[in-house]
Formats: sequence, structure tokens, C-alpha cells
Amino acid sequence: MGLYLLRRVLAMVPTVFLVSLVSFTIIQLPPGDFLDTVVANLSQQGQTIEPAQLAALRQRYALDQPMVVQYTTWITNIVTRGDFGQSMLYGKPVSELIGERLPLTLGLGVSVWLFGWAIALPAGIYSAVRKYSLGDYVLTSMAFVGIAVPGFLLALTVAFIQFRYFDKAVGGMFSPEYADAAWNLGKLLDFLDHLWLPVLVLSLGGIGGTIRVLRANLLDELRKPYVVTARSRGLSERRLLVAYPVRVALNPFIATVGWLIPALFDGEVLVSTVLGLETTGPLLLRSLESQDMYLAGSIIFIACVLTVIGTLISDILLVLVDPRVRAGYA
Repeated sequence: MGLYLLRRVLAMVPTVFLVSLVSFTIIQLPPGDFLDTVVANLSQQGQTIEPAQLAALRQRYALDQPMVVQYTTWITNIVTRGDFGQSMLYGKPVSELIGERLPLTLGLGVSVWLFGWAIALPAGIYSAVRKYSLGDYVLTSMAFVGIAVPGFLLALTVAFIQFRYFDKAVGGMFSPEYADAAWNLGKLLDFLDHLWLPVLVLSLGGIGGTIRVLRANLLDELRKPYVVTARSRGLSERRLLVAYPVRVALNPFIATVGWLIPALFDGEVLVSTVLGLETTGPLLLRSLESQDMYLAGSIIFIACVLTVIGTLISDILLVLVDPRVRAGYA
């Protein structure tokens, strides 16, 4: 087990390096750079920028350097000083911009995860145990709808219904009077009042997929000989279900639970943009549109690092939970 963990940790280093290199390269593939975007926007407004000022800005943001030099400087500053660079779009340090939106992003992500699992796990178990019942058909139909309907379309629909029939504006995580206020009980209640809609929209697709996968895995386990043997020995149905088949059926979710970590960080970009949420998702979208390479590259880099770490955590949890997997590393 110890040797396995050491190999995985050592493999993470080149993986993170390659991911950072690829992400930084992809961001710069479109023609032009951030200043070209600025010049084009100014031209549409009938304004111009002096060539000397433009050259000074290119030198300030190191846009006059080759991509290799830009990447080397950027990754070196991250590793040695934790400096993700300066956002050209916002004129602030990247770490400050991410830090401003990270608490709300994590709060939304954790809420989506808890709500999704609280609904999907009992629904998936019920759907498998009561196979082909009316409840199974209802849950299956709802799961297919949740999987099929895009999140951003559902967000638009729910937002329209809430505005049209309940006369309540939708957008952001706070009402205007609480947006810049210090945290207090009123702001917390206002936050919770705005939180349910994005949690519902972001959860539905995951709930549908979890129900279907858990149902299929549990049905497969319930047909195996050890379940029949346990029943023949008089083990109660509830104890049998929880102690053995459900535990084994959850293995695929345990194996991918670490992938939730990057999801908590970046969130759903389209849904967050549609609902006007102050999370890192819209921040990433705006940085890509404006070719703000340091901001976009840093968000993608952090998400990729969290993915690698989350995968390692998933593997460790799977080894600890499943004796069959643990035996392979004994």
C-alpha cells in the first residue's frame, strides 16, 4: 500500500506539469492576444490607442516574449512564490480574484453535492429493490429527464417561471441591498433564499445519472449467489441490503468521489453565467473570451491539479473501503 501511494504521488508531478503546459498552450492558440482584443473593442467604439502605449503594455504583461518564456516565468512564479500573475482584464492579482469568488463557489458546490446524494442514493436503492413498480417507473422517467435537459436551459426556464408568475427577479447570490454588506443573519438568510435555485438546477443531471448507475449496480448485486445464501440463512432484508449489495454497488461512486473536488472549484460555467452567479465559472469564461491568459491558465491549472489530487483520494478510499481492492495491494 505504501509503495502504491509513493508511485502515485511521484506520477502526479509530471502529470501536473504536462497539464499546465497543455492548458497554457491551448489558451494561446487563437490568433492575437489580450491587447489585440482591447484594440478591437476600442476600434468598435471609435477610439484608438497610441503605438507607444501599446508597446509599453505588451512589455508590462510580457506579451512581447515567446510563449516558452511566458510559460516558464508563469509556472516558476507559481511553484516558488505561489504567484499566479496579474489579470490583464481586471487589473488585479489572479489569486485575489479567485479568492474573492472561492467561498461562494465552494458553498454552492458542497450544497449541490449534499443535495444530490441525499436524493439520489435512497431513490436509486428504492428503484432497484422495487423494480418495475410504479415508483421505479416514476423515478426512472425523472432521471431520464434530468439527464436529457441541459442545465442552462432548465435554469432559463425556472428563472422565467419565477419571474413571470411569482414576480421575483432571479440572478446572483444576493439581493442588491445585501451584495456589498457584511455577513450577518439577514445576509445569510438572503443567501439561502437565492441558493436553492442553482442547487436544484445543478443537481438534477447528477441525480438522474446517480439513480440510473446505482440501480443498475444494485440489481446486478442482488442476483449474485451470496445474496441468495444470506437470505436462506434468515438474514433480514434490510440488514442484508445495507451490509452487502449496497456497499458493493457504491464502489463506482467511491472511485470517482475525488472528481467532485475540481467540480467544487470551477462549478458549472453555463448555468452560473445564465443565473449571474459570482463563482469562478463566469470568471473563467470571461478570461477565455478576452484571452486573459494568466487568469484563464491559473483557473484551469488549479482545476487540473485538484483533479489529479481527487483521483488519488478516490483510489485511496476505494482501497480502504473494498477488501477485494485492498488485497491487490497487500
